[in-house]
Amino acid sequence: MKRQDQKTEDTWNMQDLYETEELFAQDADKLEQMMEEFSSLEGTLAQGVTQAAAAMKLYEDMSFLYEKLHVYANQKYHEDTANAKYQKMSGEMQILETRLGQSTSWLEPELLSLPEELLNTYIDAPKLLAYRRFLSRIARKRVHVLDARAEALMSRIGELGQAPSNIYSMFNNADLRFPDIEDSEGKTHPLTHGMYISYMESKDRTLRKHAFDALHSSYRQFQNTLASIYYANAKQADFFAKERHYENAMEAALDASAIPVSVYHNLIHTIHRALPEMHRYVRLRKKFLRVPELHMYDVYAPMVDRPDKAYSFEEAKQTVKRGLAPLGEDYLALLQEGFDNRWIDVYENEGKRTGAYSWGAYGTHPYVLLNYNSTLKNVFTLAHEMGHALHSWYSDHAQNYLNAGYRIFVAEVASTCNEALLIHDLMNRTQDETEKKYLINYFLDQFKSTMFRQTMFAEFEMLTHGIVEKGGMLTAEQLCSIYLDLNKKYFGEDMISDPEIAYEWARIPHFYTPFYVYQYATGFAAAIAISSKILAGEPGIVEKYKQFLSGGCSKDPIDLLKICGVDMSAPEPVEAALQVFSEYLDKLEAE
Repeated sequence: MKRQDQKTEDTWNMQDLYETEELFAQDADKLEQMMEEFSSLEGTLAQGVTQAAAAMKLYEDMSFLYEKLHVYANQKYHEDTANAKYQKMSGEMQILETRLGQSTSWLEPELLSLPEELLNTYIDAPKLLAYRRFLSRIARKRVHVLDARAEALMSRIGELGQAPSNIYSMFNNADLRFPDIEDSEGKTHPLTHGMYISYMESKDRTLRKHAFDALHSSYRQFQNTLASIYYANAKQADFFAKERHYENAMEAALDASAIPVSVYHNLIHTIHRALPEMHRYVRLRKKFLRVPELHMYDVYAPMVDRPDKAYSFEEAKQTVKRGLAPLGEDYLALLQEGFDNRWIDVYENEGKRTGAYSWGAYGTHPYVLLNYNSTLKNVFTLAHEMGHALHSWYSDHAQNYLNAGYRIFVAEVASTCNEALLIHDLMNRTQDETEKKYLINYFLDQFKSTMFRQTMFAEFEMLTHGIVEKGGMLTAEQLCSIYLDLNKKYFGEDMISDPEIAYEWARIPHFYTPFYVYQYATGFAAAIAISSKILAGEPGIVEKYKQFLSGGCSKDPIDLLKICGVDMSAPEPVEAALQVFSEYLDKLEAE
């Protein structure tokens, strides 16, 4: 289907963002003028509260306007990526983003160059009340800011620090090619990054094995080069952290969201204690797949047949709404508003961006992109993305622009909470044994992939960066040995840790944003802990949850979750989530 053949009611309403493209162009011109004005304010912040307030207001207005332009251009491009007009518009917004960054780059250093007493005066000034949180976050960095000459040098070498990530991205996305593979009938299939997971989910075990072997063998050919790139990335992270007076790269990465290092260690230690349950999951997977040996290419294969039932989009909306009933009538009314008022771009068309996401600009409702295809999995995708959308709605309506955007540490909480509530409702309602087993399998796989596997990645980063922190070097042999040992530890004796899995570290792009992946596991754990409280009917929890959703970045992520009684610096939330994992393992064993 071509884009123009989509029914209007099945597409998102981009006119809610810009009624006409002439208005879009006018705002782009307006932003150009604002950037010139903002650049002229450099060097004036020490003149007093009134001058600082004017600069902050202009900075906020520019950021808000750029977000609106950026979202519009990219979502129009995502409707049909082959459309040359919107390709150009999206590209122009990338150029504008660079120029905006250049025109505002002086703000933070100049604020931090102010005498501490003066900056504290600004933080407490009534005229700057709307920016207190923003200014406080900058002030907290003072201990990690260098003198002017050193900051200028760090700025110049910052681009060099991105070299390992850029080199890896170019290799992985542009240069690396995989061989074709054969299925059990001898048919040839192309192997790409995008196709790999679909092959690994295939019922054809021969296809899975060939895909697994071919992909990892391709990385093995370049293991020494990739190890050098990984080592260089760890070295640059260590350099920048220590130059900014952090103990190590982990502390520097977590400090961006004010996350204590203890949260990272607590996650790993708590998951270690639960590894016997992960091993029980592996044994169940082996049993349900009826294989004499379970290999790493069996990890994504469906243990249970997917139900044949097809869900129309109308049925999907009603199913999601019913599942989220515990969140109250006001939440359901917002959900229905999104369903009724074209927040969602529903179906696939030629050239449309793949996958699903929630996005939007402050001041306008969120948008959700889907490629809906009537499966139960897509029903969960709808619940997931609307969780993100309503999280944004609550934050945007409670906070000013600079306080509205929530941190990655909490970004997956609302979406995962929605999925947990939905699966509980479906489990309680279904009389179909196949569907029930599928639901259990689906949820257990979420735990396996998000809590256990992402924590394994996090431990790999901790171990490898720890070697660099102490002045050690990383080689391909070393990286493979560490990764293989972790894989055996996490998956247990009932899993054959095939030799090829030792090279998996080489294909994980998230490793080039050090100490990022742990947040998937902590966010998932927090969501399961909160959803369990909601389902248990804990007094006041729904109201507290909505207060959390409304928090944006007005508080540190750890403190936002504490509103719901979830303290991620302690083991209890992770333990509570793992208890749910155990309960669902019990259900599957009973089937």
